[in-house]
Amino acid sequence: MLMTAPMLGPKDFEFPAIMLSGVVDHGMYLHFKNCLSTAPQQGLVVVELSTLGGDPEIARLMGEDIRFHSELYPDRRLVFMGRTAVYSAGATFMSFFAAENRYLTRGTRLMIHERIITKNIHLAGPLSTCIATLKATLNEIESSIAIQNEGFANLILGSQVTMEELLEKAPENWYLEANEAQARGLIAAVL
Repeated sequence: MLMTAPMLGPKDFEFPAIMLSGVVDHGMYLHFKNCLSTAPQQGLVVVELSTLGGDPEIARLMGEDIRFHSELYPDRRLVFMGRTAVYSAGATFMSFFAAENRYLTRGTRLMIHERIITKNIHLAGPLSTCIATLKATLNEIESSIAIQNEGFANLILGSQVTMEELLEKAPENWYLEANEAQARGLIAAVL
């Protein structure tokens, strides 16, 4: 029998155990890991985030820590609270929390987009080497799309947003205000 977590209110978010803001990068990850290691192993643990984005692989790394620790300490409820802006890699990180454990403050905006690559391809040498270089780049792009879409699937799980809609809107940077995110089932509530 699937148990749903109780709805939380503003008082539950008064003192977040983990407060993150700025670029999602290695520095944020180190701060996150330090805070996570000292967070209570039982009860509510709020992870607060405000970001304009950053490295999607660091966001996935932090998310995997959330997943792992949720399984390691089942008596602890890890909850996401987005404030002001949860853009790009921030939405990737948020996707690792179950929708019932995602909250946004009033006026917060989510921004979801496709991964971005900037790469120059320099072809020089034997033709077979040129083909290998092009194939390697194509493999990188295809793998990144697969990883991106896994995150998209986690983000929309149980919501009213379809993968088709998300894939249509993501290339143009899809912005959602907190109330719209709640209405679409991407988050539990707006604080």
